[in-house]
Amino acid sequence: MSTEETVKDVAETVEAAAVAEEPVIVDATKKRKSNASVAVDKFDWDAFENDADYGVERSVVEQQYDNTLSKVIESEVVEGTVVSINKREVIVNIGYKSEGVISINEFRYNPELAVGDKVEVYVENAEDKRGQLVLSHRKARSLRSWDRVNEAFDKDEIVKGYIKCRTKGGMIVDVFGIEAFLPGSQIDVKPIRDYDVFVNKTMEFKIVKINHEFRNVVVSHKALIEAELEAQKADIIGKLEKGQILEGTVKNITSYGVFVDLGGVDGLIHITDLSWGRISHPEEVVQLDQKINVVILDFDDTKKRIALGLKQLSAHPWDSLDPNLQVGDKVKGRVVVIADYGAFIEIQPGVEGLIHVSEMSWSLHLRSAQDFLKVGDEVEAVILTLDREERKMSLGIKQLKADPWTTIAEKYPVGSKHTAVVRNFTNFGVFVELEEGVDGLVHISDLSWTKKIKHPSEFTSVGDTLEVVVLEVDQENRRLSLGHKQLEENPWDVFETVFTIGSVHEGTVVSFVDKGANIALAYGIEGYATLKNLVKADGTQAQLEEKLDFKVLEFNKATKRIVLSHTRTFEDPKKEENKEKASEADNTQKAVKRLNANIEKTTLGDISELAALKSEMENK
Repeated sequence: MSTEETVKDVAETVEAAAVAEEPVIVDATKKRKSNASVAVDKFDWDAFENDADYGVERSVVEQQYDNTLSKVIESEVVEGTVVSINKREVIVNIGYKSEGVISINEFRYNPELAVGDKVEVYVENAEDKRGQLVLSHRKARSLRSWDRVNEAFDKDEIVKGYIKCRTKGGMIVDVFGIEAFLPGSQIDVKPIRDYDVFVNKTMEFKIVKINHEFRNVVVSHKALIEAELEAQKADIIGKLEKGQILEGTVKNITSYGVFVDLGGVDGLIHITDLSWGRISHPEEVVQLDQKINVVILDFDDTKKRIALGLKQLSAHPWDSLDPNLQVGDKVKGRVVVIADYGAFIEIQPGVEGLIHVSEMSWSLHLRSAQDFLKVGDEVEAVILTLDREERKMSLGIKQLKADPWTTIAEKYPVGSKHTAVVRNFTNFGVFVELEEGVDGLVHISDLSWTKKIKHPSEFTSVGDTLEVVVLEVDQENRRLSLGHKQLEENPWDVFETVFTIGSVHEGTVVSFVDKGANIALAYGIEGYATLKNLVKADGTQAQLEEKLDFKVLEFNKATKRIVLSHTRTFEDPKKEENKEKASEADNTQKAVKRLNANIEKTTLGDISELAALKSEMENK
């Protein structure tokens, strides 16, 4: 019995039961088994074995069946249709007898994937142990990727890429299955402060460089928006006017200024145009991503540079300066800048005055401003000059104290003794400070009675105390002449009586100088001897550190000069002896002459006198 007949019998039975209004239970399973048994009994097995089924060739039937399925060849790339997507898998139909299952991780680069999308897949296995079709989208992209990348580069196409992770200097982007490099400078037109926010995102890129030898690919997202920005820049710059006020966003902060994004074009606020007051860094005024109003100061159409100002949007602080403020008034402020020549004091933000170093102390011996003040100090000063039109002010701090030079003659009279502090040296003397604002000079010649000083540093040091006596006061020119040696009596008055000319003293050769040597004598003084006066009795030259007797040839108390000679100590006695002998011979010769003159007048008495003279001469 055929299936149609079975269904017909069941329908008739149900209809009859409905008419009789009685419940009817039909055993359909038994009915089908009975019909199947009858069908098997009537099946023509001979015809089946002979590849014939009631007149139709079996191969024809198989061909018709095979045509309903696509032929799948392993290790090939085919196109499929997404039929289902869940959290873990994507089901793809390639027209085979079974559908392929692909991990959704292989589609991370395309978060917009939807059912019905066409995708390329790689057939790894037509039927695994479980009878499952095994596909891979990643391998399909990898096989086609290099061709796709080159094609997109040649045609300047926009491609989509999945940012996988960060790397040194940029990001790694999955483009068609190839890992491309995205430099940090090519992510956006503005500086990127946090690269991590781009990881696991899909963005559009342009392929800007390909290295075929190493198969390296470089992509850029910035290139996509630069063309649009250039058009925006041209439009914005074309509408710019000096004095125009615009709103912008702080894009970058440097030590010299702030870059502001005006909506596609950047402008720079120099640090001097951020605030009327002095600031050390722009971060004291603005912050990144802050929206601010700025004024156009200047712009360059050719180089597309725009100079902006922020402080110009507020009134100048000099305009709000107290109108009653005048010269002679005292003001308070903070040291904001310091240099060798002076310090700038900020009276109020944007209003500054200069204290010149000469106005910091009454002393004429000027020093650096750093010796008096440092940045950040709070000071009180007196206004010396005030020019509101030029917006200039000069200040002074020494005026807060009385001028010590007005009573200098009474406080430091000539001959008075004081203790001073050594402040500075020069080749000709020492500058000392008696009190703040009162300096004096001790000349090098007034340091010591006995020592020969070539430079003051040999005698004292900066910062040491030095006892001085006032020698001269010049109140008009604010000068004090001081002395140190005058604290003691002049020992040369005594030396004059000791080192008399011709006196002999023991001395030591301490140093050789040009054409002579310095000789150390008693009482700590030195004399000088020329080289010819250093020759010894044996004809040799005196040596360094040799002790010898020296004869004083010259003594000058005014110049403190003593000229000595060793050679004269043995030469002068010989000269004296020779001189005496010469004198005796001369006397004898004179006596003979007298005798000869009187020989003719000789008498007996004369002869006796002559005999006596002869006897005397013989005795001598």
